[in-house]
Amino acid sequence: MKRKEFEAELAKLQVELAKLQYWIAEHGLRVAVIFEGRDTAGKGGVIRRITQRLNPRVVRIVALPKPTEREQGQWYFQRYVPHMPAAGELVLFDRSWYNRAGVEPVMGFCTQEEHQRFLRHTPTFERMLLDDGIILIKYWLEVGPETQRERLAQRIDDTTKHWKVSPIDLEAQSRYYDYSRARDTMFAHTDTPESPWHVVPSDDQRAARLNCVSHLLSLIPYKTVTREELVLPDLQDAGDYSVPEAPRNEVPDLYGQRT
Repeated sequence: MKRKEFEAELAKLQVELAKLQYWIAEHGLRVAVIFEGRDTAGKGGVIRRITQRLNPRVVRIVALPKPTEREQGQWYFQRYVPHMPAAGELVLFDRSWYNRAGVEPVMGFCTQEEHQRFLRHTPTFERMLLDDGIILIKYWLEVGPETQRERLAQRIDDTTKHWKVSPIDLEAQSRYYDYSRARDTMFAHTDTPESPWHVVPSDDQRAARLNCVSHLLSLIPYKTVTREELVLPDLQDAGDYSVPEAPRNEVPDLYGQRT
């Protein structure tokens, strides 16, 4: 897809996202959307396109760092509970409790017993969220091995993307099919009728972003919220005010103010 076509379609979808945002806030909905997938699958890109024109007071991104020593001693789901949406909020999880279904067992960061316990308990945990009225949506972005390799190489070569690459990310290639097995096991245990996984093929990033946003909009019924008409008032008369002669600590005008 050409960039111009992509941006035109995205603009239309972002108008609908704005409508959905108003609907969520107006009706006090609690929406949690999980984005999971292999490294370089495009989770962050989709999330950025969703939030780009929305109100951060309504739409939050949750991207938790490595758990602290204290968090490692908690009930596994405990660190995620405080980040659940309140009434009128949409929360986007850039990775989630499903770390224990993928990277942790593949990289040996949890025991087999902890992994199996997670698989048993997760459907119950998610059922509790649903029963309490939270709308839970789960996306898995899938990228092929060759595309993943190309994207990892691009991140290594691009200084602005170095923060996206860690030694663990690089091991995604050497353990590609270990991650495939972990994904299949995760789907077998947590792809339930009440909380299904939605798979987004993401080798074509632009198509994946549009497909995912369009699908998200289709899952939450919404209507245009009637808002109070806004009228721009006249500029206040300056009266006896005058601009001080002494310049303030202005930043250097490197690019030239255009009038």
